[in-house]
Amino acid sequence: MTGLKGAEWHARIECGARVSGAGFLVTRDKVLTCAHVVDSSDLDPVTVTFPQRPGDAPVAARVVAHGGWDGRTSELGDLAVLELDREVGIAPAPLAPADVAHGDRKLVAYGFPAGYDDDGTIAEFRTVAAQLLIGGEWIQLEAWSGHGQPLAVGFSGAAVTLVDTGQVIGMVTAAAGAPGVRTGRMMPTHVLARYWPDLSALVPAPGAARVRGMPGSAYLPRTDGLGSAYLPRTAGPAPAYLPRPTGPAPAHPHGAPATDLRHPYPYATPAPGPVHGAPTPPLGHPDGPRLRALVEKAARAGLDCDPVRLYAAAAGPFDPMPPPEGFGSLWSAAWFVLCEVDDPATVTRFADRLDALLTAPPRAETGAILVELGHSGAGDDLVRVEVSAYSAGRRHPVPAETVPKSRLRAYVQDRIEDAFCHLTPGADELIAFALPRDWLDWPVDRWEKGPDDDTPLGCVHPVVVTDHARRRTSTRHVLTSAWQHLDSRPGARVHRVGCDGLEDPRKLRLALQSEVCPAGFGATPRSARTRPHFETSLTAPAPVIVWSRRGCDPEEADCDGTSDCPGTAFLDALDTLVSRVPPTQLPRRVLSLRQRADAEDDHWARDIQLLWDDPRRFTDPHTTAVHRRSPVA
Repeated sequence: MTGLKGAEWHARIECGARVSGAGFLVTRDKVLTCAHVVDSSDLDPVTVTFPQRPGDAPVAARVVAHGGWDGRTSELGDLAVLELDREVGIAPAPLAPADVAHGDRKLVAYGFPAGYDDDGTIAEFRTVAAQLLIGGEWIQLEAWSGHGQPLAVGFSGAAVTLVDTGQVIGMVTAAAGAPGVRTGRMMPTHVLARYWPDLSALVPAPGAARVRGMPGSAYLPRTDGLGSAYLPRTAGPAPAYLPRPTGPAPAHPHGAPATDLRHPYPYATPAPGPVHGAPTPPLGHPDGPRLRALVEKAARAGLDCDPVRLYAAAAGPFDPMPPPEGFGSLWSAAWFVLCEVDDPATVTRFADRLDALLTAPPRAETGAILVELGHSGAGDDLVRVEVSAYSAGRRHPVPAETVPKSRLRAYVQDRIEDAFCHLTPGADELIAFALPRDWLDWPVDRWEKGPDDDTPLGCVHPVVVTDHARRRTSTRHVLTSAWQHLDSRPGARVHRVGCDGLEDPRKLRLALQSEVCPAGFGATPRSARTRPHFETSLTAPAPVIVWSRRGCDPEEADCDGTSDCPGTAFLDALDTLVSRVPPTQLPRRVLSLRQRADAEDDHWARDIQLLWDDPRRFTDPHTTAVHRRSPVA
């Protein structure tokens, strides 16, 4: 029988000197089985035997990855990865393409039920016609005929194999257990890869040839000692099988009904859980091989990207949500797109976005220093100062202190120097002053760089201000969304607020919210005419607000916003600047303007004040701990 002939990779698992189930070899030193098969591995030794190699000694093994199964029969993630004490001279199991798990084809499993503990026995069955994943995880198995060996205790962890090709399409996890009910469940390989991302690189792409010798395909040996795989024939030499990605598999946090094969419970059908579709993508999707090549390239390059965000950006309105536990790797996300998404256009969009990430120019490392100044509450002459450095996604606070205003500049100089110690040398730095609303006009960019250097701070580093009240989490959420819109723009249009203040502040709020853009003011924040507009811009919230500290004050100059008004001239120059500079680069562009204005008394940007608020440059000030999931081993 093709499903077993020469398949030395079938394994028998013993835990605590008793046969507890089956498994199958996927690399020279890794065996997959069910977690419940080795649930006592923390107390009892685990050994693996390969019955098709009679005479070979058992090999000791240990659990190195776990799908999150926690001992309840209703729990998902019933997968354990065993690492052998030594590599074995056995070709690993050939894995079928990820889109062949469904269909009315004969399947076999090789297990070790009672009475067949030593040599094992074979059960024959088929998958149901409906292309569904029960509970988002299992495919139902039905007996091929009304006689023969049913699935029973001892088949847990057995490879489910196509008879005609000998390829593995999944792993047995559960059986009915009730007399006369000849059904069970398997976990297909692309779901196994969701829990153990290393498997993703071993599963051939959907659409690869399924039958040895099929025209237009080739059965190619891998070059890394991991067995063989069906790969589509392409022009030129056969592609090398590339290294597997590394990284822990995520634990699965929620449960769904199942019955494991270790316990022959009567199969009382529980209330059904959610049933998620797992549509088969079109055979030979044109972007399938391209997507796999891109993922392999990303793995080699160590691309840092969030697979869930990448999928969300590519998914269409009717595509399924990603698994609740997310994706353990970029490989897992790619298989989800190829195997569980119905819209073939999503594959193309996912590949296009991944390609863009790989071909984008490397981003310069960034660092930021946040200087938070506030009313101390202990007197008008005292200021509360807290300085933090942000580097590599972490916040490094510098000790805070309350100081008198007479010492404020010198104290801030010292704390900024301390904060620079936490930034990567050469990183694209930014210094942001978070100020109370009534201090936003302070000329912090003109403060001296140090006690022995009177160069204005804003002529040495990019200096911006922000409203301290905008540090609220809800406001940061809105601002982050606004900056995601601005990221793709080579420039922006300034929403001009003239000195006359004729625009209704309510309409200004609507305009700033409907079209994300910077707000520019011809008058200073001190102006009574435009103060309501300034407050509105702060709370809208506009991601960028620009004004001149020596701008027009219409109450003093009796200005009506005509063309000869200094505020109008400032807005005209600001329009030209902002339309040509991506918003993300404004702080550094304003640095250049300040350097030029420092040498020119009448330069329009001499007293420019830039309120620039991109929360992505700063981690949450109240979140300093990093939480990571790790597999149970």
